[in-house]
Amino acid sequence: MLDFDAAQARLAAAGKPPNISESCPLHQAQGRVLAQTLFATLDLPPADNSAMDGYAIHYADYAQGHRFPVQQRCYAGLAPEALQKGKTIRIFTGSLIPQGADTVVMQEDGQEIDNRFQVEHLPAQGSHVRRQGEDVRTGDQLFPKGTLLGAAEIALLASQGYAELSVYSQLRVGILTTGDELIQPGQPRSPEQIYNSNGPMLAGLVHDMGANVVHVMHAADTEASLRAAFDTLLADCDLVLTVGGVSVGEKDLVKPVIEQLGGTLDLWRVCMKPGKPVALAYAQDKPIVCLPGNPASAFAVFTVLVSPLIRGMQGRAQVFPDVQFGRIATDKTLCDKREEFLRVQARCNAQATLDLHPFPKQGSGVVSSLPWASGLARIPANTQVNDGDVVPYYDLRHWLA
Repeated sequence: MLDFDAAQARLAAAGKPPNISESCPLHQAQGRVLAQTLFATLDLPPADNSAMDGYAIHYADYAQGHRFPVQQRCYAGLAPEALQKGKTIRIFTGSLIPQGADTVVMQEDGQEIDNRFQVEHLPAQGSHVRRQGEDVRTGDQLFPKGTLLGAAEIALLASQGYAELSVYSQLRVGILTTGDELIQPGQPRSPEQIYNSNGPMLAGLVHDMGANVVHVMHAADTEASLRAAFDTLLADCDLVLTVGGVSVGEKDLVKPVIEQLGGTLDLWRVCMKPGKPVALAYAQDKPIVCLPGNPASAFAVFTVLVSPLIRGMQGRAQVFPDVQFGRIATDKTLCDKREEFLRVQARCNAQATLDLHPFPKQGSGVVSSLPWASGLARIPANTQVNDGDVVPYYDLRHWLA
């Protein structure tokens, strides 16, 4: 069996980064990956403006008991007059600071009577003024090539006037499930059959990572059925994920069929639990990752082995999310010959650190553990781990994004 870390590194480097980009409207850029580095086109704010509803004054004009005549009322989006000596201009949040003004007095810190403003609580000089360029300066790098775009990134780009972005083409992924015992949800089920949860699960995982699910196919446990499915998947997809049929049983035919198609096997079996029967192959110069058939195993393998590969093939700059650490909560000593990935819930304790609570049943077919878990706790191979020991934690919010 291949060492887990070596397998993870090999899988992450298995796919080619994208070399095709396309133009994308800003409002459709959620989940896309930048194909160019972007820089600020203007200062942000572009000019000094007010952070509050209030009155713009020249600080030196203030004197005890002085009532400032209101020279103008200037709403956001209008150009203010130059401030005259001893006067004030009524402004609002976002209004430009008038020439000659240097301070904004909040409206609640004074009182306007008969078009004159009496300051009751004088702020420090320069208060409540957003200075030009205090957020972003023209020419600053906003985001490097390879940035995954979310709502926050889109907001900053919109503030800079970007309407179209150069993004990488979406990764095309095909999913193939196998097993004569599987039927599609919604169909009548015989006692010897189970519903296919792997196909919809993997489609959702791929979709959440911003890739395009081109096919979700199921093949019978025959060479002919598998060959026909692979012909379609390899023609239409950049990456193929298979589930099941990759172990050593008489009907585990995925590997032999890949070899019949001229494919080459790069690795098979990884020192991890769950998920030992993992294979990486290539056919028609495209990577094929063969996942184990049990749902919890397929989920764990996708999280820690397949997701870095997908990020790399999307052109993302960050392929490996950060690994956190937490204290495992267990009533028994944990130790296995393989790296073990437990489905856990992370809970913040009074010391602001993470406690990792394993799901009571860790069998590879326990589907109910998947929506319950917040992440995976890694128990090192050949190491005794006891209650309260610190172990690596793979947060699903980051590893599946």
